[in-house]
Amino acid sequence: MKGLQKSRIKFMLHIFDLFLGIKGRLNFLQFERYGKYGEQTYRNQFEEKFPFLDFNKTIIASHASNHLAIAFDPSYIPKSGKKTPGAGYFWSGVAGQAKWGLEIGGLAAVDIGNHTAFHLEAVQTIGLKDDETLLEYYTRIILDRMDSLQEVSKVLIADAYFSKRGFVESLFQNGFTVISRLRDDANLQYIYKGKQKEGRGRPRKYDGKVQAKELDDDKVSLESENEGEQIHSAIVYSNSLKMNIKVVIVKTKTKDHWRHKLYFSTDIKMDWKVILDYYRSRFQIEFLYRDGKQFTGMNNCEARSTNKLDFHFNASLTSINLVKVAHWMTIPKAERGTFSMTDAKNIYHNELQVNRFRKFGINPNTRKNKWKIRQLLFYGCIAA
Repeated sequence: MKGLQKSRIKFMLHIFDLFLGIKGRLNFLQFERYGKYGEQTYRNQFEEKFPFLDFNKTIIASHASNHLAIAFDPSYIPKSGKKTPGAGYFWSGVAGQAKWGLEIGGLAAVDIGNHTAFHLEAVQTIGLKDDETLLEYYTRIILDRMDSLQEVSKVLIADAYFSKRGFVESLFQNGFTVISRLRDDANLQYIYKGKQKEGRGRPRKYDGKVQAKELDDDKVSLESENEGEQIHSAIVYSNSLKMNIKVVIVKTKTKDHWRHKLYFSTDIKMDWKVILDYYRSRFQIEFLYRDGKQFTGMNNCEARSTNKLDFHFNASLTSINLVKVAHWMTIPKAERGTFSMTDAKNIYHNELQVNRFRKFGINPNTRKNKWKIRQLLFYGCIAA
C-alpha cells in the first residue's frame, strides 16, 4: 500500500498484535500496559485515519477465492453516556429491542468457496441528513463506496429488512445484483406468457397472484424435493419492489403443516442453487461480529471521538482477517477444520508473554529453546 509512513506501518503491525494478544478489555490504558508506547500515543494514532477498506481488499485479493459476494449488516455496539457522537437508540438483535448505544454498518466479503467472511469496512451510523431515513442512509454509505466494492463483487447480500424498494432499486440501478429474503406474505404476481388478444387495449402482463401455500405447477418449476422439503423457483413480478425478480420458494414440513420462505435475486437469470448458496452464506458476517465482540474488543472502545471509534471498530474486525489468512487459510481446504478464534487468541496471548522473555536475556529463537517456546505458544489451545 502506498502513501503510508514507516512509523504508521510500524504502529499498525504493533496494534494488531495487541488486539490479538491482550485478554480482557481493550482500551488505551490496556494498550499502554501491554504495548511499547504511552497512552497518549495510542490516542493520537487512533485519531489518524487508516484506509481499512483498501487494506482489507488487498488481503482478500491475495488469499480469498474468486467466488465472492458483498454482505451488509448493521450491528449494535453498547455505549453509555450521551456525549459520544452518534449515540442513540438502535436495534439489538440479541436483546430483541432498541437499546441505547452506537451502531456500525458492516461491509464484508463473503467467500463462498471457503465458506467464511472477511471484513471490509465498518461505518458508524452517524450524520443522517435532514429527513433521511435509516434505510436511505444505509443505501448512501454503500453507494459512496460503490466503485471500490464492485472491484470485489457486484453481488450484494442483505437480510429481509433490506428487501424494500428504495434500497433494492437504488443498488440495482447502480450495477449491483441484490440477493435477499422477502416477507412470507409478499405480494407476487405470475408473469403472463400466453398469447395476447388482438385489438385495442393494454397487453396483459400478469397471470394471477402467487399463493406460496398452493403453487401453480404450470407456472413454477419444482427444483428439488424430499420427504421434508420442496424447493420451487420462478420469475415473478414483485408489487413491493416494482420489478421482475427470480424467486426461490423453500417449503419445509414441520409436524403436520408446511412452512415457506421466499428468497430472491434481482438477476432473473441466476440459478436457484446460487441464490440459496449466496443467501445462506450471508450469516458468515455474523461470525465476524461475534468474534469481534468476544475476542478482539469491538465493544471496548472508551473514546468519544468519531475517528478513534472508527479506527477501533475496524482494527478489531481487521485483526480477525489477519488471523484467518495467517493460521487458517494456509491449511489445505480438505484438511481445514472449523476456524477457532479461541485458539488464535490463546496463541497470540501466549506469544505476547513469551516475547517478554527477551527482557531476561533469553532468546526464544535458539535451537535449544524453539521447541519449548512452541509448547508455550500452544498452551491452552483446544486443538494444538
